[in-house]
Amino acid sequence: MTAPRPAAMLDDRPIPVGAKLAAAWTGVMFLYAYVDIIAFFKPGVVDGILAGKVWEFEVSQTLLTTFLALMAIPIFMVVLSVTLPARANRITNLVVASIQIPYAAFNVVGESWTYFYGLGVVLEVILLVLILRCAWTWPRTAPSATTASMAPVVTSPGRGTVRAR
Repeated sequence: MTAPRPAAMLDDRPIPVGAKLAAAWTGVMFLYAYVDIIAFFKPGVVDGILAGKVWEFEVSQTLLTTFLALMAIPIFMVVLSVTLPARANRITNLVVASIQIPYAAFNVVGESWTYFYGLGVVLEVILLVLILRCAWTWPRTAPSATTASMAPVVTSPGRGTVRAR
């Protein structure tokens, strides 16, 4: 009789911050698009579009270009999150996610379908807050040996003087 084999541990390698950010922006993009697509099922929406009205706006090239530009923001953030250098990536994600939160909340203003749009906004904001948290807490690397000699001297309580490495 053989002894049972212990279950293998699952591999849980760290995921690069840029990949986490790209995944979160992908989620924002899909939520953004699907809320708009599912909204076509609201009574009167398609009739309004066929009559040339979206919400209270006339359907025009300007309106559709604006919609495209707004949808392009999370799309480009997916790409930028995996291509920008860390410092620029962090700053870009902090700025754009901060701007996107009030924009997401704007979608529920004046809507009678508050459960539907409210859930969409809450889910988008959760992802945007996750983006802010990932970007804000981006891990720092220790300075190299060449820059360590230029590092400031720091005192640590109970340990005396310490040179940052």
